[in-house]
Amino acid sequence: MTDPTYVFVHGSNSNSFSWAPLMRELALLGHRALAVDLPGHGFSAPFPVSYQAPQDLGALASTPSDLAGVTLADAVDHVIGVLRRAGEHGPVFLVGHSRGGATLTGVGNKAPELVDRIVYISAWCCVDLTVGEYMATPEYATSALGDTAGVLTGDPATLGALRMNWRTADPALLAALKKAMLADGSEQEFLAYLNTLEPDESLDAGTERVDAATWGRIPRTYIRLARDTSIPIALQDRFIREADALTPDNPFDVRTLESSHVGFLVHPEEAAALLTDRQFSTK
Repeated sequence: MTDPTYVFVHGSNSNSFSWAPLMRELALLGHRALAVDLPGHGFSAPFPVSYQAPQDLGALASTPSDLAGVTLADAVDHVIGVLRRAGEHGPVFLVGHSRGGATLTGVGNKAPELVDRIVYISAWCCVDLTVGEYMATPEYATSALGDTAGVLTGDPATLGALRMNWRTADPALLAALKKAMLADGSEQEFLAYLNTLEPDESLDAGTERVDAATWGRIPRTYIRLARDTSIPIALQDRFIREADALTPDNPFDVRTLESSHVGFLVHPEEAAALLTDRQFSTK
């Protein structure tokens, strides 16, 4: 197989910038890669003036978001447009993290011919249930995100988006966020990572589940993050198990990294080596 182009899809409140260290490693190994900014993210992300320093917490909780009305379908269509262009240069591996998995599933359902391999990195891969339904299961119950609700501000229905105040100075909340996101990183790395995040995220996580007839025919890999306390390893394994039961003739190629939810983005060497492994690439 010709070397693929790796197309990366970010998770919630994130952007293409989060993939820069991993793409640097891939480039140093001689591979092409690009990262997508989903609609309303990256340089088009809404940053209310009230989010700046000093913060106006009242305005932050009440100023409507420019992300209001942005849907998962918008994200899927945007990525499909990127894949059409990337595919002009050879095979494409579509890689998603966390909430980005919902976009991967939508793309795989709608345009499987554009994807030569689909790769979930501790990402939502809805098979039997929707995102909301999985969040009510025992496998999700241990998620450390339950202790981070204080980062949310305002009424999502009024704002038209989920709004997080990543610039909080609350020490207990910061400790809970570090445990959920980057328990294996330093305090400096954690605070630097928080400053790459965007305050607003689309309300629409979608209800789409994998389609055996389309998504199910794409070669696929699931990279488990063994130290992830945001999407617990039990839930990651449930996604894998349910998908393999749906399409047993095309099971997940399963790999594991000893990483927290975002640790592999901060220290990407092992992830880059895994993604470029020849056995992985040719399966």
